[in-house]
Amino acid sequence: MDAWAVDFDSWDECDQACMKLFVKTEHVDDAIRSWVDEKPEFVRRAGFALLAAKAVHHKGAPDREFLPLLGLIEARASDPRHYVKKAANWALRQIGKRSMVLHGPALALAEKLAASAERTARWIGRDAVRELTDPVQIDRLRQRSAKAKKSAVG
Repeated sequence: MDAWAVDFDSWDECDQACMKLFVKTEHVDDAIRSWVDEKPEFVRRAGFALLAAKAVHHKGAPDREFLPLLGLIEARASDPRHYVKKAANWALRQIGKRSMVLHGPALALAEKLAASAERTARWIGRDAVRELTDPVQIDRLRQRSAKAKKSAVG
């Protein structure tokens, strides 16, 4: 995975590898943590794309696994490179749309970033706030939460 990541030179090949292949491996968490700290643009993007993919595809993962990953987004929210900021925003939105439990912390981070003095962080935050406060998204989350509670009970 590391060898592929350093060779990425476009967002689409990066995202497809993360969403279709890397997310299915046992190395997801290590790759996320490692890659978001790397300097090359598409390696860092791969870290955030993989985080977004994990939020979507690892349905059985407990929500508590995602809370510390919000810190990775916050730590890199000032990276002004287009493909990095877009992927960080994507990861934040996917975590926030995963469950009602994660919605609050993700929205709180989005609001914090939206109020930042740093331009890139502000963009990430404002865009995420827009989606995470959308009534349609909130209703979908509530319905999913109610359905999950019903399934757990009987």
